Amino acid sequence: MTVGLFIPCYVNQFYPGAAIATLQLLEKLGVNVAFPPNQTCCGQPMANSGFEHLTQGCNDLIIKDFAKYDYIVCPSGSCVLHIKEHIHSEKEPVKAASVSHKIYELVEFLTDVLKVENLNAHFPYKVGVHQSCHGQRGLKLSQMTELVEPDFSKPLQLLNMVKELEIIPLDRKDECCGFGGTFCVAEEAVSVKMGKDRIADHVSHGAEYITGADMSCLMHMEGILRRQGSKTKVVHIAEILNAEKV
Repeated sequence: MTVGLFIPCYVNQFYPGAAIATLQLLEKLGVNVAFPPNQTCCGQPMANSGFEHLTQGCNDLIIKDFAKYDYIVCPSGSCVLHIKEHIHSEKEPVKAASVSHKIYELVEFLTDVLKVENLNAHFPYKVGVHQSCHGQRGLKLSQMTELVEPDFSKPLQLLNMVKELEIIPLDRKDECCGFGGTFCVAEEAVSVKMGKDRIADHVSHGAEYITGADMSCLMHMEGILRRQGSKTKVVHIAEILNAEKV
């Protein structure tokens, strides 16, 4: 198979390490990865702000760049969900539908397509796992605790393969961090308070790192952690799954 790697604009600008780890991890697992160099934003910020009708340029570029690949993989659940549910084209509806059906968030690609059972990864730290809302409630990466259903978590399934990693317990394991894309701009005070509550749960249980499948949530929490002078750090799940023993 050939996978087209889609890297969200904010990851490209602020967290290139997460993008590099994603590429390296896929290649370690024997995947042929292509990276279209002209890719840009998926259009989600505009859509979230009520300007979805202005995102067609983003849709057209994604279709042009990625429709030819067997799969599309992206290390950001919110961007993947946006493309899955909203990409469209009056000129090329078949290609738009194809992109919608073959784009995967990294974790679900590893568990559902590659069906990874072993990882040669080491990360000797106490880690708190943040279940981002887009991934959990949109992409079904993990079960919601309010449902009386069998529990599962695809991120935990992979993290449990990492040697020396200790997953810490949380009081509210699927609570929102408050980022919410443009919500953190429109409702800054509420967003920050939610982020502080989310961080406190991790820190109080001894987390050295907070990880997740959506760097945007981690970015939000990292800003609060830095302002608090906390020693707890954030790291994208790809960087943990790709980590080798030193």
